[in-house]
Amino acid sequence: MILIRAVLGEVMRWYLTGVVLFMSLLMTNALSTTVDKLLTYHPPFGKALTAFLLILPDSLNKTLVMAVPFAILLTFSRMQSDNELKAIFASGVRPLSLVWPLTLPFALVGVLAYFNAGTFVPAGLANWDRAWFNIYDQAPPPPRQEKYTYAPPGALYYAGRVVNNEGSQVAQLKGVMVQRGDETITASFGTWDSQQKTWTLMDAWIIQPGKNPFQQLGKLVVPQNDTLRSPPLEAKQVSNAALRAALDNNTLGRKLRRDYTFQLAARVADPVTPVIFALAAGLLGLLIRNRAAAFAAVLVFIVCFYVLWSTMPGLAGAGAIDPVLAAWVPNLAFLLLTGVLAWRLR
Repeated sequence: MILIRAVLGEVMRWYLTGVVLFMSLLMTNALSTTVDKLLTYHPPFGKALTAFLLILPDSLNKTLVMAVPFAILLTFSRMQSDNELKAIFASGVRPLSLVWPLTLPFALVGVLAYFNAGTFVPAGLANWDRAWFNIYDQAPPPPRQEKYTYAPPGALYYAGRVVNNEGSQVAQLKGVMVQRGDETITASFGTWDSQQKTWTLMDAWIIQPGKNPFQQLGKLVVPQNDTLRSPPLEAKQVSNAALRAALDNNTLGRKLRRDYTFQLAARVADPVTPVIFALAAGLLGLLIRNRAAAFAAVLVFIVCFYVLWSTMPGLAGAGAIDPVLAAWVPNLAFLLLTGVLAWRLR
């Protein structure tokens, strides 16, 4: 028990060092951007500080994960170089007995990461751009929705882009197509009046069975009974509760539904990563004999995980892999590594 406490104490000291180190590295770019804007636009210091702090929760969650292999591998490499591990194993302690206790503190780290990912991270990312537009003294661009589709019985309404100012009853339409029965109407531009429940198309082309396509110059008004809503936010900017509500309402397009599903699953999978990293790094640390190899292992750990972690959202959004499975793939890969290392040290 005393031995485990000593190991955990050293691991946590290195972990705090790693958190400070990686947080400093991640925030360097945000800090330099903030300083540049301070010198260029001369905003009040409070505005610049607010913009800088909004990105902090997202960087914190990444740091909480990256510091795990850093702390464990350096602790075990130090114990290897001082022959402490040999003495411990010679006294009858099984190698795996040193690894399992490492999961306890990092399970608490995972709980912190879970609550941070579901509340502070999306709120910070949602307000990040708004804060910078405030510094630039410009209005944020109006909300827009790409590839809008509405399909009531016997009809189809499509717009390549819907742009509307918040609170406005009228939205701008681009790339419009309306199918009503056998009639197809297309137009480059139009407007959507949500109060009158109409689409007004400009210089529309009309295709009807048995007739040549013809253009109706000026305005063409067609009824449209859907509700004009604010475009959905990017999945990373939405809280857990809002993600669940949007998925339950079944109003999202296929791409956005996959993105929301992945993001919700990732906010459960990512906080489990510190525990899996603790197991994998602990087992790997027992095999590493020097600090140079430990530093190299930290880099390999982080790079391999980052490649998987950054690739999965795109694959999930494209429908190439189930969104829930994609969120867990990085953890499953390192869990497999953990199994191989445990078998090696059995």
